[in-house]
Amino acid sequence: MKTFRDKVNESAEFIKSKITAQPEIGMVLGSGLGVLAEEVEEKITIPYKEIPNFPVSTVAGHSGCLVFGKMEGKYVLIQNGRWHFYEGYPMSDVTFFIRVLFELGVKKLFVTNAAGGINPLFVPGDLMLISDHVNMMGTNPLIGPNDEHFGTRFPDLSKAYTPEYRQIALECAAKLGKRIHEGVYMGLTGPSYETQAELRMFQKWGVDAVGMSTVPEVIVAAHCGMKVIGISCITNIFSPGKAADHKEVLEAAEKVKPFFKSLTKLIVSKI
Repeated sequence: MKTFRDKVNESAEFIKSKITAQPEIGMVLGSGLGVLAEEVEEKITIPYKEIPNFPVSTVAGHSGCLVFGKMEGKYVLIQNGRWHFYEGYPMSDVTFFIRVLFELGVKKLFVTNAAGGINPLFVPGDLMLISDHVNMMGTNPLIGPNDEHFGTRFPDLSKAYTPEYRQIALECAAKLGKRIHEGVYMGLTGPSYETQAELRMFQKWGVDAVGMSTVPEVIVAAHCGMKVIGISCITNIFSPGKAADHKEVLEAAEKVKPFFKSLTKLIVSKI
């Protein structure tokens, strides 16, 4: 019977057989943000269904493939369509790509997501650099036996979002002459959107944006000793009595695509 590490190794070896160089940066693209994969040169696309042990993405706005190639002269491996806890996947599947990146020797992770804005200064289409997160998913991807091959039993998360990368991102946004916020992201299970009472409570806690992803991947990345940068696309804003829907999320992501692409590429060139 295959162990979890056997499955990770099998996936990593298959990907190695398909790509032409070791990737330097791993990237995870959120809802509606898959357009970034179009910026990759010397592109090699690997559908999830071809990769041993890989789950399949089921959410609209997620294409379900790995994209390898060059971005700003650096080899990247992009997860174009993540897996979510609310889809029924265990946390080991939700974070499986991060473990595979580790086996491939990747030490840098760039995560993106679509998020609901709680900070009253935000408007749809804003980008938020993640400075920290709050895990409200009711679980942790590191629960269970610890494999020291991947990392220590009790990893430190005080600098999960690498400070020097955040500074680079702020400088890149300024160079482009655009505004980018910095704030705290809260991860929730979903798939239902938050109630009005929940959002009021989270706002009082100092949370700036909420979403249904990212936190598990970043916890596992920290466990693996990776440096991380995270950016949220603010797709809808909390206001009393206002309903949210996935169509709104994708429309806001469409609006921010040009800046998102320019900023991401500039950051990749600097990290």
